[in-house]
Amino acid sequence: MSCRIAAPGVLFVVLALFGLPAQAQSPAPGEKSPPAISAPDTPGALQPGDAFGEPMTLPEKTIIYVKGSASWDSAFDTLMKAFKSLNQYLDKAGIKPTGPAMTIYTSTDDRGFSFEAALPIAQAPKDPPTGEFMIGKSPSGKALKFVHRGSYDAMDSTYEAIANYLDEKRLEAKNLFVEEYVSDPQKTDPDHMVINVYVPIN
Repeated sequence: MSCRIAAPGVLFVVLALFGLPAQAQSPAPGEKSPPAISAPDTPGALQPGDAFGEPMTLPEKTIIYVKGSASWDSAFDTLMKAFKSLNQYLDKAGIKPTGPAMTIYTSTDDRGFSFEAALPIAQAPKDPPTGEFMIGKSPSGKALKFVHRGSYDAMDSTYEAIANYLDEKRLEAKNLFVEEYVSDPQKTDPDHMVINVYVPIN
């Protein structure tokens, strides 16, 4: 699968979500500024009933995860490698995930980001993993849920709409967000991806 995160657009919005400065680009002479996305507007691929800004409480889950970092250009490949490694470990340990894979984004800058690639499990194993694998808890508490449908190449428009939603509603996001892959990104046709984005808020 060759789709990748659309780095420039996602970077701009991630910086906005984290409350960090992002440089706005001025239109070229003679060009009009693109229209801003208002809070009620949502990406066109969404289906009736899909959440977009739905308040919820994220439940705490036991997770097995690996930490990592990546440049924006290598983001998708790096994440898929991490999930492959996690699945191989669980297969050998005889542990089944209890839900979809998730990426917990913990920091970003103009070069890339840090993350925790995680899989939820029922309980911590009796023999804790060693090396790169760790056991922990997923983010929990007050959050907003957004649904993305379509390829990673189209995710920048979803994050742009999320950033505008938070801005218009004057909501303050915490310094992390979570992508939950309802459809397996390694097996699903790129145009039919379904991803839940959770934005913890203060």
